Amino acid sequence: MKLADYTELWQSLGLDLEAHDGLLRTLGQAYKEIYLSQKNRPAGMDYFDFVISEIHGLRIRELAEARKEGRMVVGTFCLYVPEELVLALDGIAVGLCAGADVGTEAAEQVLPRNTCALIKSFFGFKLSGLCPYTEVCNLVIGETTCDGKTKAYELFNEYKPTFVIEVPRMKSPAARALWRSELGRLAAKLEELSGQPLTAEKLSAAVRTVNAKRAALHRLNALRQADPAPISGRDALLINQVQFYDDPVRFTEKVNALCDELEERVRQGVGVAPAGTPRVLVSGCPMAAPNWKLPFVVESSGAVIVGEESCVGERGTRHLVSEEGSTVDDILDRLAARYLEIDCAVFTPNTERLDHITEMAKTYAADGVIHYALQFCAPYTIEAARVERALAAQEVPLLRIETDYSMEDMPQLQTRVQAFLEMVRA
Repeated sequence: MKLADYTELWQSLGLDLEAHDGLLRTLGQAYKEIYLSQKNRPAGMDYFDFVISEIHGLRIRELAEARKEGRMVVGTFCLYVPEELVLALDGIAVGLCAGADVGTEAAEQVLPRNTCALIKSFFGFKLSGLCPYTEVCNLVIGETTCDGKTKAYELFNEYKPTFVIEVPRMKSPAARALWRSELGRLAAKLEELSGQPLTAEKLSAAVRTVNAKRAALHRLNALRQADPAPISGRDALLINQVQFYDDPVRFTEKVNALCDELEERVRQGVGVAPAGTPRVLVSGCPMAAPNWKLPFVVESSGAVIVGEESCVGERGTRHLVSEEGSTVDDILDRLAARYLEIDCAVFTPNTERLDHITEMAKTYAADGVIHYALQFCAPYTIEAARVERALAAQEVPLLRIETDYSMEDMPQLQTRVQAFLEMVRA
């Protein structure tokens, strides 16, 4: 099969073609080593492998064609931006490039060196001309989930139109009122961008579409509770990452088809690792594609990851939106309530997250938890102490990992993870 040539498309978006080709070669090799080398993978993962192989190709062509048809394409970095609002106005919401040690030198000409890797990554992708998603979208929607992002969006707006919504840090009545008003302000901006009015009918349909996607991921998570695990943590993470790029209806269909296969595996006792393999829950910062370093280290060290307490994981999909409501205001109220249930570490107090981590450790029969945080990410690095105490009360061991997107610390990570798994086995 001859691969499609997207050179003209990438050139029209202003990408640095030589550097972009180098990036795709590097990521292709990494994907082969981390994903395609796995044994006994479910056949349903073929679709997600295809998505990754075309993630800068066919999907970008779909988005470019949608823009030619007059549809808006909205780029986001955080799940506090409601996809439902974009879909209700006939738009497409996509995650933007981050998760790789790319364009660091260019980013550090604008940002301080001690900025978290995610912020430097999305800046580096833009400044180096390496992210077709950033270039194809009409608008980037930012959010005030941390001080670093909040200030970085001011600078990013100089390179790409960026609209920022304010996420409160508490869940008081005043904070809830603020958040609800911000969703109204976002809805007005998207109406202006799309040239369409927001209607209750279209918003209700969008809620059902996104709820169906999250319900499919709930089904996947439930199947991972089996021992032996029917799917690897690497593949489950990949699915969660793909949800931010793929068409939601198509994605839901493919996840449910995979779950049909996994249900049969569970019935037959087929797993990606033998029963009794150490089971690990990963908690903490989101892992944006192609950030696959830690899962690869954990599973190549003889464990299986059975759950992610992360925005790219169960934290991001745990809650559905109530499908009641007959007016736009009613539905926006329900959207606001749902999104404020997300227990990001930026909130204070944040006892919900502690409860969810201990609950997940029990539900997934985790033998240990690895708390993952990006360097200089204050919310997660600071909250790790409370997570550790909450798990200690349940006699669940925890390993704290702070890292970035580079590969330089791989040997140290392997040593620490292997020592942790030795303790878990003992």
